[in-house]
Amino acid sequence: MFIQFTTMTRSLYSYIFIGIAAAAVLAGCSKDKDLTHAPGQPMTISDYTPTVGGLATEVLITGDNFSSDTSEIIVTINGNRCAIVNANTKQIMALVPRKCGSGKLVVKIGKDSVVSSSDFNYIFTSKVTTYAGNGKAGFANGVGKDAMFSFNGQEWYRSMGIDVDDDGNVYVADPGNACIRKIDTTGMVSVLAGSPGNSGFAEGKGAAARFNLPYGLAVGKDGNIYTVDPVNYDVRKITPDGMATVLAWAQQPPWEVAVDKRNNDLYYTSVDGGKVWRVKDGQQTDVISDLSWPAGIGIDKAGNIYVACNGSNVIARFKADTYEKSIIAGQDGSAGYVNGPGASAKFASPWGLGVDNDGNIYVAGNGTWNGSTSNPDQSIRFIEANTWIVKTLAGSGAAGYTEGTGEAAAFSSPNGVAIDKKGVAYVIDKNNNCIRKIVTE
Repeated sequence: MFIQFTTMTRSLYSYIFIGIAAAAVLAGCSKDKDLTHAPGQPMTISDYTPTVGGLATEVLITGDNFSSDTSEIIVTINGNRCAIVNANTKQIMALVPRKCGSGKLVVKIGKDSVVSSSDFNYIFTSKVTTYAGNGKAGFANGVGKDAMFSFNGQEWYRSMGIDVDDDGNVYVADPGNACIRKIDTTGMVSVLAGSPGNSGFAEGKGAAARFNLPYGLAVGKDGNIYTVDPVNYDVRKITPDGMATVLAWAQQPPWEVAVDKRNNDLYYTSVDGGKVWRVKDGQQTDVISDLSWPAGIGIDKAGNIYVACNGSNVIARFKADTYEKSIIAGQDGSAGYVNGPGASAKFASPWGLGVDNDGNIYVAGNGTWNGSTSNPDQSIRFIEANTWIVKTLAGSGAAGYTEGTGEAAAFSSPNGVAIDKKGVAYVIDKNNNCIRKIVTE
């Protein structure tokens, strides 16, 4: 699957013209005497138009031995089924489905099928809005922009802790307020555990718990929330009702945590320790070593581990269970902001990292110690599963605060990223002290 994140601009009049012309052709062809598919005889695709488009684009497929019975026609792009608008033996009008990706166009009728000679190029659009927070560092609960976070109350705060549960609730590590926040599906922000303004260490429920500098956070397969604190050196479990207890005292300062949902094993990165540690049944093992400032960590369905190596500007992959290392994107020791094939791409101090249900990797681009606005990457990057092609999901090389689509949107030191089961991404936008939402179609 080849994904291209950009904005497709087309004239409204072009769409109207194509629709009218296609309808006229289909109406004319419907007068043919032979309106049925001939089983076992060759089907052909001689052309289709347009060859590029996004959600709900009307594609007119021209060929032979189709059918006027739309119920027996299956059209797919990249394996994803299209809706059929109209058809006859010579032409089919189909609608491009949501997030289908680029790939061959296939027409199937009964046991017969035909594949296009070229790929349809799907154009994704990624719209960025502010989900919660109002740009000012502070503390307040409330809906949307009435809420306040403290991601840059001190410039050296570097939280990347954000994740989403199966019900769509977003959990955020808020270091400046020394607590774990919850954003429910209505957009209401509350405190799950911790007491804003009262940092330290204490187990307990809700406001009785104390955190010092919560940086990392992940939701487990059991629905519990796991968080790490490099000052307290602890790995904690927080139940959905806010009870915080220590699972392990870290061997090195823990910065970020991820859960292998095959078995609920935990893994945490130690930026200054250069290692990834596994926590299993209360026991800790350093399974990966000699990394340059390992920061964000994510795990796919198969158990493969992905790490954003902040110091070497690469994204590394470690095979499930064996931890065999490979560099899937970025150039070791060479910083920049370049998209393309993994080996050609460049990152500049990558920080937070998330993995979606399809194994695609999302990287929050600016992990500089002080959230520098001059860092060349102020974006959320997308690494396509298995091909390792790097694209910009949203944002660019320029820091700012803009709601918009794709690279027209702006972040200022995006530090953390998480993806829900529907493919919606949520971002900790450090300097803007807010949570941004990216909806891709």
